[in-house]
Amino acid sequence: MMSSILIITGENSGEKYGARLVHEFKKLYPSVSFFGIGGNQMEEEGVQLLFSIKEMALVGGFEIIIHLPRLKKIFDCLKKEINLRKPIASVLIDSPDFNLRLARELKKKSIPVLYYISPTVWAWRKRRLKTIKKTVDKMLLIFPFEENIYKEHEIPAMYVGHPLRETLKISLSKEEFFKKYGFDPQKKLISILPGSRKSELKFHMPVLLEALHKIKNEFSAQFLLLLAENLEPHLLNNYILSHIKDLKILADNKYEAMAYSCLVLSACGTANLEAALLEVPLISFYRILPFTHFVGAKFVYIKNYSIVNILAGKRIIPELIQKDFTPENIFKETENILGSDEVKSKMIKNYKSIKAILGERLASQNAAKELENIIRFHDRQNI
Repeated sequence: MMSSILIITGENSGEKYGARLVHEFKKLYPSVSFFGIGGNQMEEEGVQLLFSIKEMALVGGFEIIIHLPRLKKIFDCLKKEINLRKPIASVLIDSPDFNLRLARELKKKSIPVLYYISPTVWAWRKRRLKTIKKTVDKMLLIFPFEENIYKEHEIPAMYVGHPLRETLKISLSKEEFFKKYGFDPQKKLISILPGSRKSELKFHMPVLLEALHKIKNEFSAQFLLLLAENLEPHLLNNYILSHIKDLKILADNKYEAMAYSCLVLSACGTANLEAALLEVPLISFYRILPFTHFVGAKFVYIKNYSIVNILAGKRIIPELIQKDFTPENIFKETENILGSDEVKSKMIKNYKSIKAILGERLASQNAAKELENIIRFHDRQNI
């Protein structure tokens, strides 16, 4: 008989995927209950949140060390709740530093672990595969190239499709969107996505704002900042009030904003793939603490950082990482893209290839079915 299921995510994108998985699973088993860590969308699907993703939104390395006491408190609380509720299964979504540790605890208690969205073992920390093999019942993959890695290590895994293929919907026309938010249809619209963490705002916003001044002086452009769901608008006040006063901040209609922009400036992450699937010209960037990057770079074995370039297998969008992330370089790449139809056309042609690679599988339905499968398999093992 179905009972409660643990579901954990610490990332904004993972929260969306978790919500859709819960939605699809409840179509199969309406009476099942979920509890764990997530955000608003998961809560709307009926998940009882013990903690919010706002308390989990960290970058890594030394940033995580600073917050270890709080993370330990969350972890210990989860262990107590797991002992009390005795979930029949668990879904761990991304956030490997936290979730792989939790997977060990769940394995000790014989609670099946479905891991949704693989850690980037193809980019760095391949040793995590040993932990995954010991603690995870099945890995659900959102990129097809990951299947071979897990097959080589004899770890049960399945490419379920990418959730963005089913969630990326547009409900407003360009005319409706511009009218709703008061944009000038005669001016170019540039969207900015600085990231979903406070630390990313700290590292990215000052550089972006200086670049926007340069772009505004050269092009007839208007700017829109897309606010991540887990960030409060007041966090931007210190950056924006003293700089570009007419920069609009938007939390809704994100996909329309990106689709109707002539250019997207985005921190590395899921937003890069969103822009590619919407076929919008993109400049990707990222910056962290210099020492964290210096140490981490020794263990990274990929040339590209944006998932768009990784999927394409070559550099198809500009990447401005660490010291290359400057106002001058942002302006230079913006000028290159906006000033050339050929550059834009080539970029969009490569985007279409990425769409073909990802295919049309319905990730959330497949993930829900796999959750049902590991629960049934576990039940048979315990008969």
